[in-house]
Amino acid sequence: MESEKPSFEPFRLFSSSGSGLFDQPEPPLPPPPPCVEVLPSQKSPSGKFTVEPVELAGLTLLKGRVSTQEVFTLSNSDLVPGKYEGGLKLWEGSLDLVKALSSEVQNGHLSFAGKRVLELGCGHGLPGIFACIEGAAAIHFQDFNAEVLQCLTIPNVNANVPSFQPPALQETKCDTGTEIRFFAGDWREVHNLLPYAQNTEKDVNVSSGQNPDPHYDIILMAETVYSISTLQHLYELIKKCITRPHGVVYLAAKKHYFGVGGGTRRFLSVVEKDGVLVSSMVAEVADGSSNVREVWKLSFK
Repeated sequence: MESEKPSFEPFRLFSSSGSGLFDQPEPPLPPPPPCVEVLPSQKSPSGKFTVEPVELAGLTLLKGRVSTQEVFTLSNSDLVPGKYEGGLKLWEGSLDLVKALSSEVQNGHLSFAGKRVLELGCGHGLPGIFACIEGAAAIHFQDFNAEVLQCLTIPNVNANVPSFQPPALQETKCDTGTEIRFFAGDWREVHNLLPYAQNTEKDVNVSSGQNPDPHYDIILMAETVYSISTLQHLYELIKKCITRPHGVVYLAAKKHYFGVGGGTRRFLSVVEKDGVLVSSMVAEVADGSSNVREVWKLSFK
């Protein structure tokens, strides 16, 4: 059962004292891979890439499939911290997010036309592909692994956007004029590479004043909040990337990720504690196929 809930009150987890249920030290993370821009011409020729259609809110998109064994020499593994973060799997939240975005566009609550869009933890990139179809001026795809971009994201963009013919250029545009680029790296460092992110320490606090340079109008992310240890890094990256005061973030994820500790509510506790952005639920999915999944919208107060 899926229900649209745009009228929900902003989520509140913390008391006025600022003390929260989930305040605790984070475990150390392994060293991240280097941050790199992956050119469209660098898509991997190795590995078998196949596609199949998926119906989403009246829209047919193509989802690619590649072998984790062929790309990472891993067998049936969702993720290996520090090496592979599950980008080759099509997670349910990605589909939930496309459906929610389509509903937001149809209801007049969202427009991608002429906007700069960033998809974090993109994998297949279906939400970003939807943004491209809806007329975004720029869509930048980010994933932890360069191999995911080379073997899956770039081929999947090619499959869904036929006019996207990737030459050996950094800035690649399809026939509609959308700038499409791909970036790999850890959330702690990738802002130094993203074109519309703040990559210096000055004016880090977005709670005051306008951004001096162009930033991303819309940030999309699905299934990115499963690990407790990365939630603060993800939130800090969002603040370095989002345009003030009208930028928005759409997040799709499970309410709780059992066994790893993350989830939408853990991430929203980080957001609320900072006090810069406000969150509201867009959709809830309780179809019995997994634990409850949610789509949330973050915007400036």
